[in-house]
Amino acid sequence: MSLRVHTERARSAPERGASAIEFVIITAILVALAAAVGVVIYNLVTDEADSIDIPDAPGGGGGL
Repeated sequence: MSLRVHTERARSAPERGASAIEFVIITAILVALAAAVGVVIYNLVTDEADSIDIPDAPGGGGGL
């Protein structure tokens, strides 16, 4: 019953709230922004990790 009332209200006032297309666009923008931030953080961490100097193991590190 409550769902039916909610559905009827939504159909009678289509200008209220955001449409499904708007939600898709907003979600796509947020996903793209999160991906861009992830790439930037990944590149910063990778660059920093590459700059760490790891000395050779004592004894030449060859074989067991």
